[in-house]
Amino acid sequence: MKNTQHKLRYFIFTLLTCVGISFQQTAIASDEIEKSGDALLILIPAITYGTTFYLEDSKGRSQFCKSFLTNLGVTYGLKKIIDKKRPDGSDESFPSGHASVSFQGASFVHRRYGLKYAAPAYISASFVGYSRVESNNHYTEDVIAGAVIGVISSFCFTNPYKGFMITMTANNGFYGLSLNKNW
Repeated sequence: MKNTQHKLRYFIFTLLTCVGISFQQTAIASDEIEKSGDALLILIPAITYGTTFYLEDSKGRSQFCKSFLTNLGVTYGLKKIIDKKRPDGSDESFPSGHASVSFQGASFVHRRYGLKYAAPAYISASFVGYSRVESNNHYTEDVIAGAVIGVISSFCFTNPYKGFMITMTANNGFYGLSLNKNW
């Protein structure tokens, strides 16, 4: 158990380092924000998937692949069906693929390893969403829809890694915490 906690701390340190390097490159200009968002788009799922190898978590790897492929299928299927114009006039604005991929990776970490390990990934995914609106590639609702699709795809296919997991619950006016144990 101690070795696993050490590995998760290493994962968080690696993610924060990558995010820090990406943000160092960010300038006020919109094209630099867009480039940083594009870099994080690749880093979030790559680090997340790589962590399943580092932790020797083959079940997590399988769950990540299922949620990732489902996310891509739903996102790009909706893009083709809806074919909403982007703010810059190009096609397939809704939903944002960048947001869905980024939030799928962040929510996988949340669901599999816990919220305290997912906070940097959620911050990074939020920046990716911001970069898509700032660079005039998407409307805010495109980014929100992509984020929701990414989160749902991970939460549908991902189970907690080991030990207990606490999640927030909301259902028909009831709000509370749910305690889960993976046996």
